[in-house]
Amino acid sequence: MATAIETNVLEAHPRESGNKNVARRTRKDGKIPGVVYGAGKDSLPVTVDPRQVLRILHSQTGHNTIFDLNLDGGERTKAMIVDWQYEPIKGKLLHIDLKRIAMDKALRVSVPIVLKGEAVGVKTEGGILEQMLREVELECLPGDIPSAIEVDISHLTFGKVLRVSDLPHSDKVKVLSDANQPVAHVTSVKEEVVATPEAVAAEAGAAPAEPEVIKKGKQETEEEGAEAEKPEKAEKKEKK
Repeated sequence: MATAIETNVLEAHPRESGNKNVARRTRKDGKIPGVVYGAGKDSLPVTVDPRQVLRILHSQTGHNTIFDLNLDGGERTKAMIVDWQYEPIKGKLLHIDLKRIAMDKALRVSVPIVLKGEAVGVKTEGGILEQMLREVELECLPGDIPSAIEVDISHLTFGKVLRVSDLPHSDKVKVLSDANQPVAHVTSVKEEVVATPEAVAAEAGAAPAEPEVIKKGKQETEEEGAEAEKPEKAEKKEKK
């Protein structure tokens, strides 16, 4: 199982913090704005090359990758990507947050869950596999962050639930997610009900039901009319 440490290097250059116009000029120059913080040091606004960032995000360990961050001025530190923003239409990187990492201090990270094999409930019992949880939260040292949690589901039968407590992990990793939280199960195939032509025709010919509020209004009107008749009848009886 690969860990989240790779030989990636990210070059960063200090920048002046400013408004949106400054950020636009940074992107126009082919860079993206970002900020570096953590390790008890002040946060530092920087610019980085989006191509280097994308290479890290698209690597095997993704955003959990720990890399060397080189800053102008001589600072070199281990770091990881903790947040990033994309432009919603074109999908270009807009901003990135980087965190300095101390290799001797535990981190909280979310790691993807990868299901391996074909469940017997799908293969022989005609069910379908549904994965409800795709990431699990862990706590461990930076050097022990797994790229993914792989679990064999070939034994998973119809109606049986795979939970967080069933996921494999080493003594170096502490699972923070709820142990009873469902990860995957084999469920029945949902049948799609197709309306027959007769049913469609019958539904089309049926008179539309009146909304409840209209029925209520009519009912109140009829009751008011009945109450209005009562005094008149009583008056006739008195005349007799």
